[in-house]
Amino acid sequence: MSNKNTKKIGKKRKRNGPILHDELKTSRHLFLTPTAWERLKVYASQQRISISELVEK
Repeated sequence: MSNKNTKKIGKKRKRNGPILHDELKTSRHLFLTPTAWERLKVYASQQRISISELVEK
């Protein structure tokens, strides 16, 4: 996953501060089959977003 696609233009990145959302993200865990994970990676790549952002949507 690349950070370049998640930066908001005109807003400076701050340590431990949200960029795209009004709140900080926290760590969560999902249990997925390898097939589901690969499909998520492909779809997120096609959309040019991270898997995390895909799950948010």
